[in-house]
Amino acid sequence: MPRVRPLTVRPVPSWGGVFEPPGDKSITHRAYLLGLLAHGESRIERPNPGADCEATLAAAGMLGARFAREADAVRLSGRGDDRVEPAGVLDCGNSGTALRLLAGVLAGTPGLAVLDGDDSLRRRPVGRIVTPLRQMGAWLAARDADRRPPLVVRGGPLTGITYTVPVASAQVQSCVLLAALGANGRTEVALPGAARDHTQRMLPAYGVTPEVTVDGGGIRVAIEGPAALRGASLRVPGDFSAAAFFLAAAAAMPGARVTARGVGLNPTRTGLLEVLEAMGAKVERAALGEAAGEPVGDVTVEGPAALSPFDVPVEWLPRLIDEVPAWTLAASAARGTSRVTGARELRLKESDRIAVLAANLAALGVSAAEGADGLAVTGGPAGAGRVHSAGDHRIAMTFALFGLRASGPVIVDDAATIDTSYPGFTGDLDALAPGARMEETSA
Repeated sequence: MPRVRPLTVRPVPSWGGVFEPPGDKSITHRAYLLGLLAHGESRIERPNPGADCEATLAAAGMLGARFAREADAVRLSGRGDDRVEPAGVLDCGNSGTALRLLAGVLAGTPGLAVLDGDDSLRRRPVGRIVTPLRQMGAWLAARDADRRPPLVVRGGPLTGITYTVPVASAQVQSCVLLAALGANGRTEVALPGAARDHTQRMLPAYGVTPEVTVDGGGIRVAIEGPAALRGASLRVPGDFSAAAFFLAAAAAMPGARVTARGVGLNPTRTGLLEVLEAMGAKVERAALGEAAGEPVGDVTVEGPAALSPFDVPVEWLPRLIDEVPAWTLAASAARGTSRVTGARELRLKESDRIAVLAANLAALGVSAAEGADGLAVTGGPAGAGRVHSAGDHRIAMTFALFGLRASGPVIVDDAATIDTSYPGFTGDLDALAPGARMEETSA
């Protein structure tokens, strides 16, 4: 029977402080898989400790990598092109990133492999990666006419391709680039718009420099294969998407001031900061340098006396798609209606985030209108109530923090899912808002 861990958060008159978010989840996935593909040992410092990245690390082990844990790092001995056929199903849990990126690795790994996960993952689309990997020479099959997991991959020799991803998906791009590292010839992947660029930023640390070309509003990334990767030593920046919940919650409460230390400031990820500034929040950025090819710094957000409503431009969406749940914290406190559109992709995440956000906002007395590809939120008081996480870690963290400014306690029906990305979330909540978290119970 699955764990059920309700989380109750009650309002506090003031809160704030400094916290250090966990290592970036997206970057940790890539560091583990590039370490698997490399010759020699890699050391990944401050990896994300959540269940999603643990699934990727376990899969790397089943493909032949050896790894050892240190106090705040993982040492991983890669297999290069000598990976082994896994003896069992590769369980990706709740992680779409793990499944899609692993498919790229498996496409060039001789033998048969099965990628599976929980009920939520089995509803998420895989057709976008099946098409290009088949063009490269791999054999793949999936449930529901090759659209849903489980995904079966029979890997083997691959040939480079030129491929345009239909939507600006960093996961699809990275899947193809991981396959390209072992393919014969040149592979070029084009994206029609902005998307996360963690893979191409990290590759030079492992000895491979991709060719990156800006093409109008999109980008092209090319790799000459086969490419020999070498082990690397890198530090994972703090996860901006994890920090976003506390930053947005601070913006929603007058006088609250929160600083996230050592967080990744990749411009493809930080669109939420621009939105909070446009709404009137005070945002400070202090650059600290680079880690894993990524800009890193401290970010401070202070809540103003009042927030103004703001319609997020569609072209900004790729840079805050994972932060839309956190955005609702600020939108619900603004004096007027704020809107997000062009976000249909949110219906294909760990939950149908558009529908779940609208339902939970209504449960707390916040006016929200659900659209086909977005959400309109009218600010006002938030009431006490019970909300449903829908098995989605970002939904659970969002509504836990609604409790800080609600009229009474907010109960998130199952907060165990937070552990997929941010196991230390409640500890940071306790430090920033002492007394807000009420005793958890199990059911």
